[in-house]
Amino acid sequence: MSNKKGQISVSTTDIFPIIKKWLYSEHDIFVRELVSNASDAITKRQTLDRTEGQEVQPGDIKVIVNKEDKTITFRDNGLGMTEDEVEKYIAQLAFSGAEEFVKKMKETEGKGQDQEIIGKFGLGFFSAFMVADKVEVNSLSRKEGSAPTKWVCNGETDYEFTDSDKETVGTDVILHINEENKEFLDNWKTRQTLVSYCDFMPYKIELVDLAELNRINEENAKATKEEDKKPIPCDIINDTEPLWKKDPSTLKDEDYKSFYKRMFPMDQEPLFWIHLNVDHPFTLQGILYFPKLDRSKPVNDSNIKLYNKQVFVSDNVKNVIPEFLALLKGAIDSKDIPLNVSRSALQGDPNVKKISNYIIKKVAESLKKLYKNERERFETVWEDIALFVKYGVISDTKFDDLMRDKVLFKNTDDKLVTLAEYQEAVPENFKEKMKGKVVYFEEGKSDDTLRQHLKDEGIQSLTMDSYIDPHFMQHVEMKKQGDEEIKFTLVDNAMEDILETENASEEDGKIKDIFQEILVGKDKDDKNQMEIEVKNFKNAKSAAYFKVDESMKRFQQMTQSMGQANFDMPVKKTLVLNPSNNLIKNAFKLWEKDDKKDLAKKIAHYVQDLASISGEGLSDKERARFVNSSQELMGELSNLAL
Repeated sequence: MSNKKGQISVSTTDIFPIIKKWLYSEHDIFVRELVSNASDAITKRQTLDRTEGQEVQPGDIKVIVNKEDKTITFRDNGLGMTEDEVEKYIAQLAFSGAEEFVKKMKETEGKGQDQEIIGKFGLGFFSAFMVADKVEVNSLSRKEGSAPTKWVCNGETDYEFTDSDKETVGTDVILHINEENKEFLDNWKTRQTLVSYCDFMPYKIELVDLAELNRINEENAKATKEEDKKPIPCDIINDTEPLWKKDPSTLKDEDYKSFYKRMFPMDQEPLFWIHLNVDHPFTLQGILYFPKLDRSKPVNDSNIKLYNKQVFVSDNVKNVIPEFLALLKGAIDSKDIPLNVSRSALQGDPNVKKISNYIIKKVAESLKKLYKNERERFETVWEDIALFVKYGVISDTKFDDLMRDKVLFKNTDDKLVTLAEYQEAVPENFKEKMKGKVVYFEEGKSDDTLRQHLKDEGIQSLTMDSYIDPHFMQHVEMKKQGDEEIKFTLVDNAMEDILETENASEEDGKIKDIFQEILVGKDKDDKNQMEIEVKNFKNAKSAAYFKVDESMKRFQQMTQSMGQANFDMPVKKTLVLNPSNNLIKNAFKLWEKDDKKDLAKKIAHYVQDLASISGEGLSDKERARFVNSSQELMGELSNLAL
């Protein structure tokens, strides 16, 4: 076998149709690319004017929609091009003038470095062919003595130069819109796209509806009086200086709220915000808002907009913003975040991780400051920020270190406390039993009577009402901070561990046997088999409650939080009876009377149902049965009283 070398041959004729069709996933991206090119041209001209001591012209970009001619024109007063430059930078695919210009900028000893060009790849121009059958470039270079030039391409690899009558420096890119994309000839559609991608571009962008402009001009020409003439519309699309570019010390709360309203017009006022501004070792500007969550709506993970030198890039910032901060809203702008050729996805880069860590730190520091200096306000907003704070503690080590001790929980008295504050409030006589323990109450699933029993002894219970709470508890138990070791315990297990006061008697064993016979029977193989226990408590208010093994309960919580609500997990429940309660005592006494056994059975079932109601509740079928049996029981008891 002989050795052979060669070169991969790539035909422009073959690749051009692919570029036109697949360069970008969304056709409307051509607006962003052509406006970005116009912005770059203006930056180049201003930089050269400044370095050569000439008067700097304000940047001006016009997007002109001509529905009658089926064209959209992108006009700028930028650098302009000669015929040779058009051929070099346009006709030669992906040969961008960006790198060449950067080199020139460096040669000016740093002058004009504050204004940087956007384009880096030279392919953005060809996005025009995704929506246009024909593209014209009409340009006049800033170079003294230059002649205007016009380049025309019908969407194939062939092109031609024709005479141009352009009189002003700059470039017109004229798109002859194809039938498939005629929607862009509607002014509202182009405007919507401009707002989406170019809302904060550094130069003024004016949208011109040529049909409307011509109509007004015609009417004004017919008007005999000056006061009857209509003003010429001027639809400026963008804000050239977004709020994140401004000095935070010059801004008021209303400025931030107004900016938020502009970006998210349907939202309520934000809770608070963080202004990001760093220039070393990377550049990053932006504003992140903590929104007031609407729990009736799903969480949108596309609420943070990514900009590159004020040009919208993406609302997918997963690689820049950690997932737990996706609940935030706002904008970040960085030239140090690398983009792929379409600017639609992020690539791996060391700067991305640095920026991500910086944002995490800034968010944590802002929350810590609010907690320390404005505890009352921190508690006011806690309901809206609790989810992402807990998520952050679980998912990020740095955030965990900074924020775990600031996580709040609602206690039995409806006060918000930290885990440390909870443990400090434990009565002295329970300090030993409660060491390292945190009693929690599952909203809607735990027995509130038990919570009140614990409160009577001075022991608070923390409410867990979020799907993330089981994960948070597991995280805290498994990853302790320093010497701190915490174990979370359900209120039903806490009763036994903390409040059981008396030793079992012979009578307790008989009570267990009776209730076992009535409620369970002899079927020991049922996977959901209920067990019976008798525990003596100081407080006799509660007749019985259900207890579930803590580990099994946690597993159930975790599976449900992960969307596995129908997971068929065997759950053995234990009915804990309090022999100090009169219902239990009387059921035992009645059972010993042959003619009262039926009544004892009814009371036993009634006790079981009450325990279920106090915990997770009854099903529709169980509730109907409970109503009927309760009526029968009350009827029988009332007869005995007569």
